[in-house]
Amino acid sequence: MPRVLVIEDDETTAREIVAELSVHGMTAEWVANGREGLERARQDGYDLITLDRMLPGLDGIDVVAELRRAQVDTPVLMISALSDVDERVRGLRAGGDDYMTKPFAFDELRARVEALLRRSPEPRETVLRLDDLELDLLSRSARRGRRVLDLLPRELQILEYLMRHEGQTVTRAMLFERVWGYRFDPRTNLVDVHVGRLRRKIDGVGETPLFETVRGIGFALHAART
Repeated sequence: MPRVLVIEDDETTAREIVAELSVHGMTAEWVANGREGLERARQDGYDLITLDRMLPGLDGIDVVAELRRAQVDTPVLMISALSDVDERVRGLRAGGDDYMTKPFAFDELRARVEALLRRSPEPRETVLRLDDLELDLLSRSARRGRRVLDLLPRELQILEYLMRHEGQTVTRAMLFERVWGYRFDPRTNLVDVHVGRLRRKIDGVGETPLFETVRGIGFALHAART
């Protein structure tokens, strides 16, 4: 039975979240301020955290950032009344795995929670290498040779997935469901946009390409071919 920590200062919203998750077979526990939520998340083995953006004691952005600095990799679904793009980007860059805005439908909340819980655990190597490309999962940083790569959180997730499947063709659907946690919509170009940006950062001018686009299927990351 998955354990979910609900960090939410509005009692009505918190009780509704707890009730929705409990009805669908999860154990949900509620704390009402950021500082207590951070301590609980550090100490207890939760499978997922729902985290309000604006909290007393410690802001939601600070909570998720502290968790990631402490190497707590529990999936975090951030919830906020702040809906503009900059706020969503701040939440995701701080270490959130997903972000939804208030008011929301509880069916959607449950679907997002279930999608995050479905993500299968990956092998636990914390530093991945492919030729002169290196990804450090603890510091959430990457470099190629002497170049430090300035990667966004989604790009780091995509790169990790491709490096763990070195030499294999990874489809758009696989990336979409693994990184975004949703069923792939063939009408979206979201995967291509992110992969294209990542590819330009990794395969610099004069460097041997590591990326391959497999026409009509997806992408692969290979060791440099001689």
